[in-house]
Parts: sequence; C-alpha cells; structure tokens
Amino acid sequence: MKKAFVFLATGFEETEAVGTIDVLRRAGIDTTVVSITGDIQVTGAHGLPVIADTLYEKADFTMADALVLPGGMPGSNNLNAFDPLKEQLLKQFNAGKIVAAICAAPLVLGGLGILKGKRATCYPSFEPQLTGATVTGEAAEVDGNVITGKGPGLVFHFGLALVSSLKGEAVAEEVAAGLLV
Repeated sequence: MKKAFVFLATGFEETEAVGTIDVLRRAGIDTTVVSITGDIQVTGAHGLPVIADTLYEKADFTMADALVLPGGMPGSNNLNAFDPLKEQLLKQFNAGKIVAAICAAPLVLGGLGILKGKRATCYPSFEPQLTGATVTGEAAEVDGNVITGKGPGLVFHFGLALVSSLKGEAVAEEVAAGLLV
C-alpha cells in the first residue's frame, strides 16, 4: 500500500490540508497527518482546529512514498522554520520519492533547492521564492518526483496529481468521478 504523510503547522490552509487528505484516502493511500507543533491539535489559518494522527517526533518516515505540505500563512513559514522536516524533505527528494507542496508551501522546496530546473506552480506572489523553478501558473504541476499546486480552489487538481503519481491515472480518474470533478 502506498503511504503519504501530510504535515500540519500552525496557520495551515484548511481547505488544502483537508482536501488533500480526503483525496488521498479516497484513493486508498495510507495517509498519516503529522503535527510539527508538538501538539496533536493544530489550528489552521482560519481558526479551524484539526487533530493530527501523530506528532513529528513519533512518526516513522522510512516507508513514505510522498511527503505533502499544505500551504497557508503563517503555516508555510512555520513549515519552513522546522529544520527536521526540511532534512526529511531533502532525504525523500534525493531518494527519488515524491515531495509535494501547494499554495505558499512550495517556498519550502524552493529554499531547499529542490525546484531547480523543475516546472512548478504556487499561489500568486510567491513565485520569487521558487528558486530555480520554471513557474507555470498551472493548477498543479508534476515534474519527476516533485508535485506543486497553485492554491485552495485547485486542491482537487493537486490531490489528484498526487493520486495519479502514486497509484496511476485510472485510480485518479475513479476518485475524480466520485468527487464530481
């Protein structure tokens, strides 16, 4: 079974986090929600509290097929300030496994050099932080093992791009049909 981890920091974009988690789980992908805050309950950018499955310190990423960063502010900056996560993202990327970020969160990947020479997308105004990327402005962009999404209204495009990369286009189409996308 494919395994994904979705990381929550205080101020995450709720639609992006919950929408992505939902799409992944509908596709039968074992999806673990991880808090980097030290608290199992994490509050989003618009005040919605979400209960994570585990804390970062307790998670085992050895079987991870995908590491996923929802955007939002200040959530993306909080993800970017958490060095253990950045180390894990680099390890995942260098192993050829999927790293994914939506909205403002691709700034984390840009800062790590992961986007150099890659096509990427992000929330408008964050393009300068995608160091080395060819910014496309598409709803979702897949370039090798890097997946980026533009923003909350396009979360299904992002989630389905992840599903397609992890389980194939047929599964993504089935999930999309069930979501009426």
